[in-house]
Amino acid sequence: MAPSTTSARGARKGGERKSKSARAGVLFSVPRFHRYIKKSTPKSRVTMAAAVYTAAVIEYLTAEVLELSGNAAKDHKKQRINARHIFLAVSIDEELKKLLNAVTIPQGGVLPHINQFLFKTKGASDVASPPVSKPDSSRSNTAAAPRAPAALTTKSTAASGKAGSAAALKKAASAPAGSAANSA
Repeated sequence: MAPSTTSARGARKGGERKSKSARAGVLFSVPRFHRYIKKSTPKSRVTMAAAVYTAAVIEYLTAEVLELSGNAAKDHKKQRINARHIFLAVSIDEELKKLLNAVTIPQGGVLPHINQFLFKTKGASDVASPPVSKPDSSRSNTAAAPRAPAALTTKSTAASGKAGSAAALKKAASAPAGSAANSA
C-alpha cells in the first residue's frame, strides 16, 4: 500500500500538543491544582495563572525538602529517605521550620538534645553543689531526703519568694552547727 498523501487536516499549526504543565515548565499537574483551587473557593473565579503559580511554589518547596532530607539521609549513611530524615531536614532549616511549625511528621522522632546539667564534669560539679554532710548516728534513722542540684534550688527559691526563704531557713536550721557557720 502506498502511504497516505492526505494533508494534515487535523494537525495543529503549532505542532505537537503540549500540556499546561509543560508549557508552564513545572513538573506538578497544573490542571489538578486548578481543580483543587476551584473546589476550595466555589463562588470565586480562578485563573489558570493561579494554578501555575501554586504548582511552581509547591514544586519548589518539595525540591527543597527533598534536597535537605537527602543530605540528612546521606549523613546517616542511608540510601533511602525516611520520615526521620524529613523531620531533621525541616527542623534544621529556619524557614521551613517556621512554615511547618504546627505540622507533626509521624515516625519523625524528636530533635536530639541532652541537657547540659546531665553532663558530669569533675570541677563544675564540686563547685556547683555544696558539700553534703553525713548524717549523725545520734539522729533518727530516717533516710535523708535527696538533695536537689544547686542549679535547680537557686531557681526555685528565687521564683517562690517568701516561701523559698522559709524553706531556706528551715534547711539552715536543720543543718549541723559547723556547716551553718561555714556558709555564713
